[in-house]
Amino acid sequence: MALLDIENLTVEYPVRHGIFTAVDDVSLTVERGEILGIVGESGAGKSTIGNAVMGLLSSPGRIAGGTVSLEGDRIDALNAAKMRSLRGKRIGMIFQDPMTSLNPLETIENQLIETIDHHLHVGTAEAKERAIRLLEQVGIADAPNRIKQYPHEFSGGMRQRVVIALALCAEPDLIIADEPTTALDVSIQAQILDLIKRLCREENVGMILVTHDMGVIAETADRVAVMYRGKLVELGDTAQIIGQPQHPYTKVLISAVPPSNKRIDRFTRVDYAQSGTPPKADIDLNTHWLGDGPARQIDGQAMLTVASLNKVFRSGGGLFGGKAQENHAVKDVSFHVKAGETFGIVGESGSGKSTIARLITGIHKPTSGEIHFNGDPLHEKPKTGEEILRRRQVQMVFQDPYSSLNARMRVGDIVAEPIRVNGTAPSTSAARTIAADLLALVELDADAALKYPHAFSGGQRQRISIARALASRPRFLICDEPTSALDVSIQAQILNLLKDLQAKLDLTLLFISHDLPVMRQMCDRIAVMRYGEIVEQSGGEAIFTAPQHSYTRSLIDLMPKFEPDRM
Repeated sequence: MALLDIENLTVEYPVRHGIFTAVDDVSLTVERGEILGIVGESGAGKSTIGNAVMGLLSSPGRIAGGTVSLEGDRIDALNAAKMRSLRGKRIGMIFQDPMTSLNPLETIENQLIETIDHHLHVGTAEAKERAIRLLEQVGIADAPNRIKQYPHEFSGGMRQRVVIALALCAEPDLIIADEPTTALDVSIQAQILDLIKRLCREENVGMILVTHDMGVIAETADRVAVMYRGKLVELGDTAQIIGQPQHPYTKVLISAVPPSNKRIDRFTRVDYAQSGTPPKADIDLNTHWLGDGPARQIDGQAMLTVASLNKVFRSGGGLFGGKAQENHAVKDVSFHVKAGETFGIVGESGSGKSTIARLITGIHKPTSGEIHFNGDPLHEKPKTGEEILRRRQVQMVFQDPYSSLNARMRVGDIVAEPIRVNGTAPSTSAARTIAADLLALVELDADAALKYPHAFSGGQRQRISIARALASRPRFLICDEPTSALDVSIQAQILNLLKDLQAKLDLTLLFISHDLPVMRQMCDRIAVMRYGEIVEQSGGEAIFTAPQHSYTRSLIDLMPKFEPDRM
């Protein structure tokens, strides 16, 4: 008998013009000690399956058909009180964002003890002893002292470990992990995945692992279920799904994932069963405003030079005394970027990658050191209007497109604003025409200009951010984690788009990421950062095939291996 048996599950949401079917006639099983991976794009129904099993469907969602059984007992029809007693005790859940799972006003100790006592009805002393053991089990050092701290005093990876400890409090039979490693550094991700595998193996726990990261699936899951628009399109062993996919959608999904063991020219686009294709820009860039920008530099010449760059952030002290704290975020960093190339900076959170991008763009002022762009000293205040105009050739695409777009402006006006501010178009109508061309260039249709940012998906918003950056006719584009929160298919589209734009507009790219397979596909040269310092610089392939520094080698070793041709 399977630990979890889902038969013909259908989940519906009433909407204004009818019924939206989020999960359509899906059947799955999970055995004890097994990890079942569920993959698919946003909106495929992955998380909805987990929420249906937990009885956590958001209103007005409902199970419209099928059954969910735990070791032979139906649980889909239980009332709220019985479901609450089951939830946590027999089924635990690890949510994507640990901060939304933890009470910021309570210590970790109080939260763990409350959960243990609620399900196991033990005394406070025994509950605390169990809580400390759980923290030690999930790899938190100095657990007797750390347990007294609040969630904000833990790093993202440590908070995720606490959430796993919470899920294990009552020794559940089944755990549902919803994107448990999204946005985590490769080293923290590896630790969390090792922990998940060890728990299933040693505790005989069954697990549903919901993720869009195929590297995580390849390293962790025993079997894989592939979801597409609410339907289960393929189910099989991990090696078979990745190495020999059968369904057309699975094939294109797998081919869109950046392989970890080689570099490819382009990513396969996931257009399976799409109604129509994105518009293509019919623009002659040789005669268009976009091509009438600053003269192109000769490929191979240094366009950007960074020398002995330092940035120290200071906090505390001030009027009320106290000792000032210093964070040396960037330490004596030097590198150059050649015209026409893509230079990558890779490293874990807190390594100083994004700080360097903000120093180059002038968001932060360097503590010391120099930054020159085509001879202009970016580390100094511009002295002439001509120098200010030249600095506009450096633009940035931010990690979170939604927070970088004005929610109260229409997209057409967002893209046209830099053109109007810079005075590079003769009239407002001309600026709007150019903005429409820019939106077409990033494959958004004409109607996009009339909509607001909230009406677009994450991938579409990232396209809007790129179009806005191009509105200043840059020669140097900084991309700071541009695909970190995107589905693999949308990521493939954005990366292909950046490559196309680089070729069409003679762009030079500075690409910042912690995603090593993506860096391998995009970058001609790569700098590896740790604790504010560059520990190694080399050609993009050399970093992966012959890393010199021990830290680089450890990153490569910890990287989830996605190698379809070797499965």
